[in-house]
Amino acid sequence: MSITVRPIGEAEWPDFVAVAYEAFSSTYPLEITDRWREIMEFDRLVAAFDDDLAVGCAGTLSFHMTVPGGPIPVAGVTAVGVLSSHRRRGVLTALMTHQLHGLHHRGGEAVAALYASEAGIYGRFGYGRASDALSFRIPTHAAFTRAAPADATLRLRLARPADALAALRRVYDAVQPGRPGLYGRSEAFWRAEILPDTDYDQGGMGPLRCLIAEDAAGPRGYALFRAKSGWNEHGVADGEVRLMELHACDPAAYALVWRGVLDRDLCAVVHAGRRPSDDAIVHLLAEPRQASAVWIDDLWVRLVDVDRALAARAYAAPADLVVEVEDEVCPWNAGRWRLKTAGGAESCERSEAPADLTMPVGVLGAAYLGGRPLSAAAEAGLVREHRAGALRELSAAMSWDPAPWGCRVF
Repeated sequence: MSITVRPIGEAEWPDFVAVAYEAFSSTYPLEITDRWREIMEFDRLVAAFDDDLAVGCAGTLSFHMTVPGGPIPVAGVTAVGVLSSHRRRGVLTALMTHQLHGLHHRGGEAVAALYASEAGIYGRFGYGRASDALSFRIPTHAAFTRAAPADATLRLRLARPADALAALRRVYDAVQPGRPGLYGRSEAFWRAEILPDTDYDQGGMGPLRCLIAEDAAGPRGYALFRAKSGWNEHGVADGEVRLMELHACDPAAYALVWRGVLDRDLCAVVHAGRRPSDDAIVHLLAEPRQASAVWIDDLWVRLVDVDRALAARAYAAPADLVVEVEDEVCPWNAGRWRLKTAGGAESCERSEAPADLTMPVGVLGAAYLGGRPLSAAAEAGLVREHRAGALRELSAAMSWDPAPWGCRVF
């Protein structure tokens, strides 16, 4: 079998979609395909071909994603799939290698990020699990602590989500630079990915609803959610709320929006999927055990060019050390790099000095957003320390607060 990976032409878009749909066992209606096309960057789509048959696909979205220190250009890898008829034949390896090598040779984004459909796939291509998310189940009307922040100038307003886009964007754009992992959203992305409300999007949960916390100066927080009514066998209301996302600019607005979501009448529980691993809701509840949670992987990060990537972020502590990087997929990263962090004068350059630490590139990717201590990787045997104290030095420098979180799958 001879596999060729190349960019697709406009006429091959249906073939790209057909592969993606089959690979993900999707049942998307045609209108979802049209929305998807709105946000896809046609010149960044590639497919793998077996002769003339499209058998694999991959896309890249041009994001500005927050990393420690602020937003930088990041390649958002999406729509990666291979036909089941062509699995275990090197198609995925060809796609991922083509994508990463293309970024490097064109001088594109130094960092790539993705959401994994299966958590075991992308580690072999140098991606590291860089952030986690919690999916909460919280009973409605759960009591808040007496110390929960409040602001008498704030009020809650129900709004039709499509009419509230300006307010939603104002809040999101304000919080995005402060949390690693959050990425900028174009208006097309908002309309195609966040606000759609067809029967397919609702999934039996009812229309998209919106709560906005605002004062005289404008919006300070919002929640997007769906609600489904229900009654148990005893005739007692047993509906549920599904929180899609919640953001706020300050603690009082955050508490008020959460309170509004939890106060939904005739509903028994709130399901809040993919919340940040340091979500403050656990500090607001009078009984935090009411927030039962499942821990899942969130963003996976790949350093395409180690030197540019490490020099592009800020650091929480000073460090000056040599890291030997192991990278079979992107050999230009392999070798020793001297990283110096000095409050705005960060640098990462080739070095002939002895290594203080040795690690796979995926470990650096996992630590890149600041939420994955290197000590855990060392305990798993993934990091080798050659100079005493070097592990703690680099781990402290790469740590960051708040925890990384991407919010929405792309």
